[in-house]
Amino acid sequence: MKFGLFGSAQAQRGGPDLDSGQGFRDYIEYNVEAEALGYDSTFVVEHHFTGFGQVSASLNLLTWVAANTSTLRLGTAVIVLPWHNPVLLAEQAATIDLLSGGRLEFGVGKGYRHNEFASFCIPIEEADERFEEGLALILKSWTSNERFSHHGKFWHFENIIVEPPTRQKPHPPIWMAAGNPDSIRKVARRGCKLMLDQLASTQLAIDRFNIYKAEVEAMGRKFDPMDVAVSRAFFVAKNAEDKARAIEARLANQTRLAKLAQVPGGDSKSSMLSFDQTLDAAAESAMFGTPDEIAEKLARLRAAGVEHILLNGPSGSRENLRAFARDVMPAFSGPAPKAAVPRPQPQLVNS
Repeated sequence: MKFGLFGSAQAQRGGPDLDSGQGFRDYIEYNVEAEALGYDSTFVVEHHFTGFGQVSASLNLLTWVAANTSTLRLGTAVIVLPWHNPVLLAEQAATIDLLSGGRLEFGVGKGYRHNEFASFCIPIEEADERFEEGLALILKSWTSNERFSHHGKFWHFENIIVEPPTRQKPHPPIWMAAGNPDSIRKVARRGCKLMLDQLASTQLAIDRFNIYKAEVEAMGRKFDPMDVAVSRAFFVAKNAEDKARAIEARLANQTRLAKLAQVPGGDSKSSMLSFDQTLDAAAESAMFGTPDEIAEKLARLRAAGVEHILLNGPSGSRENLRAFARDVMPAFSGPAPKAAVPRPQPQLVNS
């Protein structure tokens, strides 16, 4: 299996005696150690106007990660295209890909938090159209060696050629987050990689994995399990009480984030808000517990064909990162065990 990281840094707001940048610097050091421990990638979220310091400029943060690492893949999870000038975004992302030696994993989405669209004064009803126009422009910017013009519904550009070129050809891998079955199939038809959220139950994550796999194969392409990343919260607990506290904190955090994302009427259709807000559901979807308990959940995912996991740890705990690498990862570092083939039974012959 391949293990990467998924998450965010935090910058605290306060007076002149508070170092607001410490959380971001801690996050850089966390990723440097993760690379040394054998983690494959780091995917950074993008959120705005939360009041508790989530990452808003994910490409800027990844630039610092890139400069301090050499092999770690650098992912966005996800950049919300409706809020960005797509040509400027193409330039910024290409710069990271070029300077990092081709390590960018470009995750994009249309957004789902009502408060962010409202604060940007962008109607959430325009999200789909803005996403489609923005992504098409980014891909054209990365692959066109000739000048071009664009006059669309939301964006206008005249006689441009986007610089610098990306290191990866024809462009960095494109990841999309999806949970709705039709959306998952659309990701597969686009030829993009799929990112599954950390809130869905284990079985629902497996079901979504299988929808994507079936659609890829229905199109005549060979399915690669590394093209689906399943995000899971993780915490290597010292004891049952330690685990229980972590589950309670996880549920409280989920509830806080859900309130930011919900529309005023409380009837958001986003799959990101479809999870059950209960302790049992928070515990089931997360990899919290002893190394053996975590390994049992990983084994279930692996048995279903999942090979790519993105891990979101509590508050960037360095000890948690080390414990997982030491006590869990080695058992999953080799190829997946093959399913036992039933031996043919001898046929009884009546004499």
